[in-house]
Amino acid sequence: MFIKILSISLSAFILLFVVELIREEKLTFKYAFGWLTVSALGIVASVFDGVLFKIAKFLGFELVSNFIFFTLLAVFVFLSLLMTIFLCQQNNRNDVMAQKIGKLGFEIEELKKRIKEEG
Repeated sequence: MFIKILSISLSAFILLFVVELIREEKLTFKYAFGWLTVSALGIVASVFDGVLFKIAKFLGFELVSNFIFFTLLAVFVFLSLLMTIFLCQQNNRNDVMAQKIGKLGFEIEELKKRIKEEG
């Protein structure tokens, strides 16, 4: 019973912490969605632990703890992949932004030269 209360509390804490980070605009919903989903699933799995036992048995796990560790490992690999995708997208946006800034800087220098020639 203590483990059930502890897992519900930990999942609820993570859920509330992520919601607070979103509220304070330190984390966007795009990046928080995975953590919100994981913490909500943690709460559901803790409350309805009988379903967890049935799923583990159906999938062929002898111990529920092995199923939980496997599931957590899979979830964290998925979240890492998701963060890598977001990081690559941000890197591409930074490259485009740097190119645009360089282009604008060049155009400003060209305008300055034209003004000096005309003036």
